[in-house]
Amino acid sequence: MLEKLTRTSSNAAEGDCDDNPPVRPAPQGGRISAPAQEGSGGDRCPIKLRGPKALLVSEIFPPRIGGTGRLYWEIYRRMPRDEVVIAAGEHPQQARFDLATDLCLRRVPLTMHQWGIRSLEGLRGYWRGFRSLRRLILTEGIQVIHAGRTLPEGLMARMLKTWYGIPYLCHVHGEEINTASTSRELSWLTRRVLNGAEFLIASSENTARLLHTDWLQPSTKVRVHHPGVDAGRFVPRDRDPAVRERLGWNNRTVVLTVGRLQLRKGQDQMILAMPKLREAIPDILYVIVGDGPEREHLRNLVAGTGVEDCVRFLGEPNDEQLIACYQQCDLFILPNRQVGMDIEGFGIVLLEAQACGKAVLAGTSGGTAETMRIPETGRVVSCEGPEKLASMVIDMLGNRAELANMGQRARQWVQEQFDWTRLAGRARQLFLEVPAGPKFRED
Repeated sequence: MLEKLTRTSSNAAEGDCDDNPPVRPAPQGGRISAPAQEGSGGDRCPIKLRGPKALLVSEIFPPRIGGTGRLYWEIYRRMPRDEVVIAAGEHPQQARFDLATDLCLRRVPLTMHQWGIRSLEGLRGYWRGFRSLRRLILTEGIQVIHAGRTLPEGLMARMLKTWYGIPYLCHVHGEEINTASTSRELSWLTRRVLNGAEFLIASSENTARLLHTDWLQPSTKVRVHHPGVDAGRFVPRDRDPAVRERLGWNNRTVVLTVGRLQLRKGQDQMILAMPKLREAIPDILYVIVGDGPEREHLRNLVAGTGVEDCVRFLGEPNDEQLIACYQQCDLFILPNRQVGMDIEGFGIVLLEAQACGKAVLAGTSGGTAETMRIPETGRVVSCEGPEKLASMVIDMLGNRAELANMGQRARQWVQEQFDWTRLAGRARQLFLEVPAGPKFRED
């Protein structure tokens, strides 16, 4: 039942990507728009040397909202079009997005509710994904696989390597390997994925440390590559009364959180801190941007705490509204904490806020401290409870001059360290380290 295959040799060739149509940078927060055929696309091909044809496998990709999807969008849209195929997870709004982009984008059934293989549901999910990816390998001449996570994408890559001998690298974000460590089965599967990869790209130094200490991966196999921000789109703006009025903020002191509504993001701790904050700062308003499984719990918590007058949920605004929220807030907070083994791997929203000239405050768990230069651009505090969080917010908002200085330094910090154009070039250099595997084609 296997297709007849012929192998061809792979040779890197010199070339450039000037013939690729230009792409408009997509926004990083909220909804990610498909590119328009206008603007400069010169930043997306920072290296001229052609590499082996790669297949990125990621369930999380635009139009699905999330930091991981933004990461892959910003990196892979800057790669030469004939060098990368993207196998992205399915999404109800994919048709409009896919028609508007010139990426070689294929939708694949990657969503799985069971990542183990002891259940029939898990086995079916992996087999369904494997079959779809196998067809892409045969039709596209894929020589390298980039797995978006250890599970489930990494296990599919491991299966394809076993079947076809195609090498793979694996992106590792931190939270998924911590979660896997709570299950003997998932730990075994994750270890096989990690051991079989050519190398691992960790999203933070914290994730690299976990790979070394908890998963015994040698330092020579781990590369740290931080996510970034589009510093040309996320820019500072002066305080604008008209914009604030449209947002419903008016002249209030606004503290902003952007992120999925889930336990590790810590919005609940900030809500619990609001009575103390309202007492110290009577005009304070806590704005929560995002959606997720904790939505109803958080709304009930607001009502139960009696802070309906100073907490507002914005859901998932469009791109312009989201950037306006960053630009017009007084302080950005990601009150993340560790829940079980679930951690915040990095925190792209902290970069977005700093790019907009805002000081930031985050929890101490995970890799959030790596997004800022402490204490010049931001601070970290334990968010395991509301007390320390409230005290730190009061302290930071109590010195507006220093808050403004932190915001100016924050803007410079992300421009120098986290602009996507520079980071995409570094990523592609890493990708070229993976040796090309055999090239298969259907006869």
